[in-house]
Amino acid sequence: MRRADRLFQITQYLRGRRLTTARQLATWLSVSERTIYRDIRDLSLSGVPVDGEAGVGYRIKPGYDLPPLMFNADEIDALVIGMRMVQAWGGPQLGASAASALAKVVLALPKEKRDFVEATPLFAPAVPDECGQGERLEAIRQAIGSRHKLLLDYSDAQQRASQRVVWPLALAFFGGTWLLAAWCEAREDFRSFRLDRVQQMSEQGHYPDRNGRRLPDFVRAMQRQVRQARAQGPA
Repeated sequence: MRRADRLFQITQYLRGRRLTTARQLATWLSVSERTIYRDIRDLSLSGVPVDGEAGVGYRIKPGYDLPPLMFNADEIDALVIGMRMVQAWGGPQLGASAASALAKVVLALPKEKRDFVEATPLFAPAVPDECGQGERLEAIRQAIGSRHKLLLDYSDAQQRASQRVVWPLALAFFGGTWLLAAWCEAREDFRSFRLDRVQQMSEQGHYPDRNGRRLPDFVRAMQRQVRQARAQGPA
């Protein structure tokens, strides 16, 4: 990557996040942290309003903007396939929003590049939503944003039914199935639930923003499980 391109990418990363460390930037751009520190210094000297310090992280002050972006063919492919995947598997509201966003991207492209969108040979065929995952996805997404508890009528892999009151934290898509990451009141621990195994669902009262039960805590718990499994080796 040319240095000018790398400086542009750093600017984009810092505009899109609250705080980004030099280590994160070095990993994403495949360079050393020393190179990142030098690039950050040069960006600051050139007038880019970078806040932060080494060892803590960096960000660009709100309000700073760049000229309109010019996408290359690979970036257009990435945008199109991402939007098509959301349209296919993201539920009705997210799907409609993805279609609208893609239309805006097309309008922002130069005329000679608009044909690239139609010519992109990358597709995400939709699977018939026989168990109502799309509607549940929308409801859960709203519950995550408003921090509402959910009462789930749930069946596990052995078809054992149970009711769970959960604090929804995040949604993840794996191999054609949406998973809900949540704090489970019955287990007093983090759990993941497959949306296609949710039989019924209703919204309950608000849950508190409690230390130890937030999404970063869930991620750390999953990372510990992975490390422990690797340390134990195959059974």
